[in-house]
Amino acid sequence: MRYIGLDVHKRVVQACVLDTEGVQLDAVRFDLNLDTLTAFAKQYLDDDCAVALEATTNTWAVVDVLKTCCPNVTVSNPMRTKMIAAASVKTDKVDALVLAQLLRCKYLPAVWIPDANTRGERALASRRSALTRQSITLKNRIHSVLHQRLIQAPCDLFSTKGIEWLKHVELQPLARGEIDSLLRMLDALGIEQAALRVEVDRAAFASDEVKLLMTLPGVDATTAHAIMAAIGDITRFASDQKLSAYFGLVPSVHQSAEHCYHGHITKQGNSNVRWLLIQAAQAAARHPGPLGHQFAKLERKKNRSVAIVAIAHKLAILVWHLLTKKTPYRYAIPATVESKLARLRVSQTGKRKTGSTKGQPRSPNYGSGVGTRQKKTLDRVLASEQLPATTQAPLGEQRIINELQLESFAKDIQSESRKPRRQQDRKRGTAALATPAQSA
Repeated sequence: MRYIGLDVHKRVVQACVLDTEGVQLDAVRFDLNLDTLTAFAKQYLDDDCAVALEATTNTWAVVDVLKTCCPNVTVSNPMRTKMIAAASVKTDKVDALVLAQLLRCKYLPAVWIPDANTRGERALASRRSALTRQSITLKNRIHSVLHQRLIQAPCDLFSTKGIEWLKHVELQPLARGEIDSLLRMLDALGIEQAALRVEVDRAAFASDEVKLLMTLPGVDATTAHAIMAAIGDITRFASDQKLSAYFGLVPSVHQSAEHCYHGHITKQGNSNVRWLLIQAAQAAARHPGPLGHQFAKLERKKNRSVAIVAIAHKLAILVWHLLTKKTPYRYAIPATVESKLARLRVSQTGKRKTGSTKGQPRSPNYGSGVGTRQKKTLDRVLASEQLPATTQAPLGEQRIINELQLESFAKDIQSESRKPRRQQDRKRGTAALATPAQSA
């Protein structure tokens, strides 16, 4: 058995070959391209060897080539490897030797190697996140240009009305030119984001797991797709806390003897998904269900920032339970879930489900001139999108719902009713109901 450590850079690779006793058999340095890597694999690799390399920019392309000759390829976490084997002398040869020795001793902290499909989904989610961050940077710069000149926008700056105001507001020539340039770049980014949204929607619509995650408050198709791309296979996480730790949303711990200190979150793992869950927590904080009540309680005791991170942690826990048990979030608002899933369905199939279902009785207000809209139950909304129904809440969860006084909310989302379509219809409906009493 031979153990091979590879110190991979963008343009060069340093390899170290050890035997089972740890004796160095060979050391090779070569330029990194497809031809040289293939030649190295054919010359040094076979079924009776193991290869180790650290995760870096081009790791997965290198792994694909190596696996054609050696199925036993291990990718290590560079941060954890550095903590295990920090050397006072650091060279490429030393790094390759350390990787080979750790692999031989089975001390190498390995990472999960995603399949080709998961890598593609991760690349798609990463592109979408990069465009979003660029858009935020441009918008912040526009705000900065206005603030420097003590100009206050009369409305939401990036609404249709706000954009029109930006195009015509009187500014000095230098500021006017910068604003116009930033608006042109925003328009170009908007075109790219729209094109990318089509690809994300296509991938999201084909995944039942993404649709389940969309039942969570604050989680739309793009957020759910990015979460699933980061997770890959949910079975590799033994518990909800393991998944939360993977997203870096668990508190850091410093323990020695009888002393134990809990600090800020670790911020390890996938930073993009952690950012998305923080954004989703902003919306979940306004949810009328358990998450919103827990946020209000935490905000009173701590502060808003701490409470938002705590809700993001709870969302990560819910993600694990939804994917493991293959069940939707049982406290989702039916109208919101229907809207999110309908937008995804229409974007892919063009199929709109409007009007009453054939065979159902008409509304009691039919012919009265008062338009009403049916409020569907959560299970009915889920069934219309071919998703599983909610499950019975365990006793511990029911006790918490009772403590939060949310029994009526839990019943309401599973009960049907009808309500006026528009505000003017509500007024007309109220007047129509009041007229018989007045005439009597």
